Amino acid sequence: MINKKIKGIVLAGGQGTRFRPLTYYFQKCMIPVGEEQRPVLEYIVRLLAHNEIKDNVLLVGYKHQQVRNYFDQGDRFGVHLDYVLDEPDFKGSANAIVNAYRRGVISKDDTLVVYYGDILSDFNLKEMVTQHLESGAGATVALSQGYKIRVGTAEIENGLISRFIEKPEVELPVSVGIIVMSGWILEEMDHLHDERQAKIMDIMGDVIPYLIEKGTIVKPYVSDAFWYDLGSLERYERFENEHLSSKLRLL
Repeated sequence: MINKKIKGIVLAGGQGTRFRPLTYYFQKCMIPVGEEQRPVLEYIVRLLAHNEIKDNVLLVGYKHQQVRNYFDQGDRFGVHLDYVLDEPDFKGSANAIVNAYRRGVISKDDTLVVYYGDILSDFNLKEMVTQHLESGAGATVALSQGYKIRVGTAEIENGLISRFIEKPEVELPVSVGIIVMSGWILEEMDHLHDERQAKIMDIMGDVIPYLIEKGTIVKPYVSDAFWYDLGSLERYERFENEHLSSKLRLL
């Protein structure tokens, strides 16, 4: 990895409404998965450590005490963890990062590896960061090919279904919830926060399109690595714990 100050940023503050009733009792990223029933967030922290990203910030909010009590300062996982508590005027994933920036926990000198707290993966983050730094991009977005949508699709001709495909693969690469950003992008996000008067602001839905529109270099990092989005109770119930154990054994 190129010698730069790398910081992992994990988004771990959402209320997890799509996980209810589980999230009445658990922080979403603390829901147990795998044969050993470890929290989702533990796999993320271990992935960061495995990729030599040792200085990490957890952006927390709802039931943040569960996260702090389990991970403490990160020593037993071989990392250092700082915590930034979400603020009411900084709603959304991008605003949570702006909040951390304004508090001085992250800076323009950092290269940020942003990771959504409900994503399980074995992505090569070290390789992704190196590609980002060598490219001179403002942001690099992790993408995966061969994603299968969860419903069937139909082609209709003359009022009849001429072709039906159950759970087809999406032709375009899809975002997996991992982004590497150069520190100077924080100023752009800070400006966008003020421009939108503290309304909800998301990284993928707002910041990345904004950067592309402005002409900022946004690079893809396409991988066929394992990843799984635990974004809803339905997805959690369908998840195969044995599959996780085999894919993430390296952690």
